[in-house]
Amino acid sequence: MKNYILLAFLFFSISTFAQIKGTITDEKGSPLAFVSVFEENTYSGTTSNELGQYQLNVKEPGKNKIVFQYMGYKTQKIAISSGSKAAVLDVKMAEESFALNEVIIDPKNNPATAIIKNAIANRKENSEKTARFTADFYSKGILKVKDLPKKILGQKIDLGADLSSNLDSTGTGILYLSETISKITFQKPDKLKETIIASKISGNNNGFSYNTAALSTYDFYDNTLEFDVNLISPIAGNALSYYTYKLEGSFYDDNKQQIYKIKVIPKRDKEPVFEGYIYIVDDSFAIYAVDFDIKGYRAKNEFTEVMNLKQTFSYNSQNKIWSKNAQTLSFNAGAFGIKFSGQFNYVYSNYEFPSSFAKKTFGNEIVAFDLNANKKDNSFWNEIRPIPLTLEESTDYIKKDSLQTIRKSQKYTDSVDAKNNKFKVWDILKGYDYKNTFKKYSFKYEGLLNLTSLSFNTVQGFNLDSGFSFKKWNEENGKSTSINTTFNYGFSDERLRIIGEFTHRFNTVNYATISASGGTKTAQFNGADPIKKIINSVSSLFFKDNYMKLYNLEFAQLNYTQDIANGININGKIAYEQRKSLFNTTDYSFFSKNDVYSSNNPLASENFTSSFDQHHLFKTNLTARINFVNKYISRPDGRYNFKNDKYPTIFLVLEKSFAASEKKYEFERIGASIQYDLSLGNKGILGMNFRAGKFFNAKNISFIDYRHFNGNQTHIGTTDRYLSVFNLMPYYSNSTNDRYLEIHLEHNDMGFLTNKIPLINLLKSTMNIGFHSLTLPDRNPYSEFTVGLDNLGFGKFKLFRVDYVHSYQSGIQQNGVIFGLKILNVLD
Repeated sequence: MKNYILLAFLFFSISTFAQIKGTITDEKGSPLAFVSVFEENTYSGTTSNELGQYQLNVKEPGKNKIVFQYMGYKTQKIAISSGSKAAVLDVKMAEESFALNEVIIDPKNNPATAIIKNAIANRKENSEKTARFTADFYSKGILKVKDLPKKILGQKIDLGADLSSNLDSTGTGILYLSETISKITFQKPDKLKETIIASKISGNNNGFSYNTAALSTYDFYDNTLEFDVNLISPIAGNALSYYTYKLEGSFYDDNKQQIYKIKVIPKRDKEPVFEGYIYIVDDSFAIYAVDFDIKGYRAKNEFTEVMNLKQTFSYNSQNKIWSKNAQTLSFNAGAFGIKFSGQFNYVYSNYEFPSSFAKKTFGNEIVAFDLNANKKDNSFWNEIRPIPLTLEESTDYIKKDSLQTIRKSQKYTDSVDAKNNKFKVWDILKGYDYKNTFKKYSFKYEGLLNLTSLSFNTVQGFNLDSGFSFKKWNEENGKSTSINTTFNYGFSDERLRIIGEFTHRFNTVNYATISASGGTKTAQFNGADPIKKIINSVSSLFFKDNYMKLYNLEFAQLNYTQDIANGININGKIAYEQRKSLFNTTDYSFFSKNDVYSSNNPLASENFTSSFDQHHLFKTNLTARINFVNKYISRPDGRYNFKNDKYPTIFLVLEKSFAASEKKYEFERIGASIQYDLSLGNKGILGMNFRAGKFFNAKNISFIDYRHFNGNQTHIGTTDRYLSVFNLMPYYSNSTNDRYLEIHLEHNDMGFLTNKIPLINLLKSTMNIGFHSLTLPDRNPYSEFTVGLDNLGFGKFKLFRVDYVHSYQSGIQQNGVIFGLKILNVLD
């Protein structure tokens, strides 16, 4: 009900506006983009678009002057007659005459440094003035691509029919265009409540934009600003350690306040820093405006060439507050010769600054959408949109919106599907996809030669997967159903294994999902699958190492998962399992042909007889995942959760086996883990993972059901972070059926140290320092200490890391080097 009242009030307010529009240029007639335009001593404002065009809704024409404010140009105030309901006001702005008295710049007495020190000293006071507010918020985002090829590295790029048709013959055009209108309530440092009244995506009248205020809160009064890393604010408490400053001049604004223009210069190129200009107001030392570039390599985002962040602030003489009225974030990025660009414009208006908020003002819901937020017509947008569309943007809306009805029609989708669904004889080998877009279902056949699944192990030799899958979905209610079958054939053991799975998701609110699966497969003794197929294949075929220990599993399993409360997810599973030993069936390798593979027994490499007796049992597993103070966005098409980084994630596990072929195989286990990333500001992130558990009545259980720990004997790391692996520990050397405590700590300095080390800083890498420990009741603790470099690679591709590892257990010390190949996460 409150949304309808808010919407009615919004329409009423629009009807009482007078709209002023025009074009802003410099004295030569060139358009000025992103000029702040607002009513004097109010928080009603907008900004000009890329062509210098603006439009401003004025509540009471004639009462206030219209202010035009732009960095580097003289501020203008122009009165509008009180009878105007619509007016065209074109403005020419003159460049500001910066005054700079002749001074000798003494490094020990730099006037710019003195101003910055005052800004730092007054930072808390200035920040507190805007610590609590409500405001109207508008955002517009546009993403473009240039020179997109048909293929990259031989692989066809498929953007879908809708996106591909937006590009011209050179692969250039708009990929995404979206706008939102919302009402926000904010309290520093991070409490936000946003109600989105209107949402618009070009070519998608059912879409809900992701442009929200939560993604635009860049506050230079904070010590750091969060991008891919935490960048140091030029007026942070420790800013003088990262920047030097140059006073380029000063001028007086329309309120007779002196404004200093200060150039911000990084002391070290590879640090997480800004460069550009900050404008500081004399006396109060508040921020007047910023214009900063952010180099991609400084933010540890190699694919981004440069980002530019502009902010302008307006002054209200009645409450003496400088508040942000406009912000623009633009970027250029690219790889493989493809160039991407993006621009996000934000306008804040109609501020109110209460002294406090009621206790229940803020909750875990940070963004909510009005039910009809994506149904507003063009007349609504034309009235309320504060930044006029450019011709390119208007054309994109008209083109995509007019094509949308056609593309959603059954006739169109069937014609597109008919073209893509044509069956060719060689699809029997390569695979085949069938899709019915209108009825929202698809079918896929993997093909007889699914070479991406090819792998090698000593039990099956070379083995290959094929299979079928079917999926049906509904975007509006979030339901989806999938059926999958996988056929795996081992050429050495000459055996076909088949598994099938059915999955149904009921909605995208609590994500209730049920699944059933069954069949037969080869399984690693460690159910976490610590050895990737590609790593094992290379180790075996090239070095004749046999690390992957397998057994035959025949199973039937039922699984159900659901969010039962905010931040709490429950996953329950019951399974019947029959286990049988497997043996080496091949001695093949590319090299070392005279060597012999170790056995498939995980505990005895020379024992080529059975590693365990055949048996069966039932197993139940109940897992709870708890994210404290979980935040979420509510949309009509679902709920989208965001983990609160201030709090750890806790996992609780209860496992029990019963109805086994022999009583000795039955047991109970409880377990828990705590995962947490502690942000250390610009000094990096300390990742923590603590795991503990205990078995009951498990003295003679199967080795399969032991608690296995992720070791590594290949010297190849395959994950982004090593928070669940011991990189020098043999795979099954410390498996247990008793209690255990596992500790993983890893600090990534995000360049805090490496940026300052000569030569090392040329790598643009980060440093990892880690400690890993395993404590068991029947043996001495196992410990590892690691130090290494991450974010290594060539050019834009930072896919590698290298770590030196020292381990210790029972007086035995080992040293080794681990080469991290993070790309294997994608390939395997």
